[in-house]
Amino acid sequence: MILRFIYLLLSGLLLLLSPVRAADNPTPPRSLDGLWKGPLKVPGGQLEVIFRLVKLTGGQYFATLDVPLQKVSHMAVHVDVRNDTVVFFAEEAASRFSGRLSPDGQQLTGQWHQPSYEVPMLLRYAPPATAPGGKVRLTPPYREEEVAFANAGAAVRLGGMLTVPPGPGPFPAVVLVPDAGPLDRDATVGEYRPMGALADYLTRRGIAVLRCDARGVASSEGTPNPTLAERVADVEAALNYLRTRREVDFARLGVLGHGEGGNVALLSATRALGPAFVVALAAAGLPGQEMAVAQQKRLLQSIGLEAAQVATVVQRQQLMLDVIRQTPDNQQAQAMVVNMLRQSNTALEPAAAQAAAAELTSPRYRFLLGFDPAPLLVAVKCPVLLLNGTADVSVDAETNLAALSKGLRGNHAVTVKKLPGVNHGFQSDPAEWPIVSGERRPVFSPVAQEQIRAWIIALQRK
Repeated sequence: MILRFIYLLLSGLLLLLSPVRAADNPTPPRSLDGLWKGPLKVPGGQLEVIFRLVKLTGGQYFATLDVPLQKVSHMAVHVDVRNDTVVFFAEEAASRFSGRLSPDGQQLTGQWHQPSYEVPMLLRYAPPATAPGGKVRLTPPYREEEVAFANAGAAVRLGGMLTVPPGPGPFPAVVLVPDAGPLDRDATVGEYRPMGALADYLTRRGIAVLRCDARGVASSEGTPNPTLAERVADVEAALNYLRTRREVDFARLGVLGHGEGGNVALLSATRALGPAFVVALAAAGLPGQEMAVAQQKRLLQSIGLEAAQVATVVQRQQLMLDVIRQTPDNQQAQAMVVNMLRQSNTALEPAAAQAAAAELTSPRYRFLLGFDPAPLLVAVKCPVLLLNGTADVSVDAETNLAALSKGLRGNHAVTVKKLPGVNHGFQSDPAEWPIVSGERRPVFSPVAQEQIRAWIIALQRK
């Protein structure tokens, strides 16, 4: 559940969401929407690097980084555009690319920078992949219904999609809860829609599914990026809405969450009127600060940094976290964090560093940095399925599953599974993705989908 806030520190998510102001960029190039690919030379060979950019309505870019050979997928990236100069900054990997756009808009020529390593790099443009037939979509073999319901305690209305299998029911049902961030009902990131794909798979196989837009996104009201408690309250409202539907079986109504959503799902089961079961995908089990440090270390190792370089970056991060937790005066803490951010990344603009520091020292982040999910899990009594992928460099399967299992040790209906080759986005190895229009398209792990379905269906037989 702390991952969104850790990413503010590790992957520059706050910077990613900061618009490039027109005053800073008086002559912007044409849209950079699409894929920017190129070889990164490393000792002993080279790695293919892929930046995916989607231009948002506010003018800023949503961007991610893939390094298939390192099993890095959808790492958050901040984009800064000034005239014909473009900078991609992935603080999660302590790396950035700075390049100049060619006059035809088809190439970026520049340098790749990471601690103690710099190399020339050329990125070539490829248009974003599109599904055959554009927006044409076959009618699914189940009923789809746009729904809206109220979270009365927060005075907000949430909107989403309810999909119901054919027949009278009542059916087992599940509320899907995506990872942190302002995500739509499908948890869309570029061309990947994990919650939409999972909803379709489960509904086709006899399970009703409710998936909602996050607060402040699409059809849902409220302020984006709600607190942990607000997210749990939204799940409670979704469960209560489904309890009004004749198609839904009360005794088989559960919650499935991914990433921070997995922790939200688990915490919803500690409430008086909680779900009948919980599925947690890539949920965190470690305390916040410990998670942040471990995450940074794994990611730096995954891109091939030497041990000494990793130790230097991790030590700097640990010091910043200590400053945040041990300096109650927010103004003083922010000033120190700004200085540390700009010293570690000289390309970071003062305004961006100040905005990041303000969020990193906010009451919500301070709480989550010290939050330990495991002790709260003693109150979870319903059946639980914990799934984590072995290729997840954000939430390590071994340590986090062990911590969650320890917290749930009094619950005798817990199933724990590690999925080989599955990453944090619950995608299988990129080599196994289907090829559509000449491009490999990311898909939700078929093995994970089937294990989720089989486990839910098996519950009704017990």
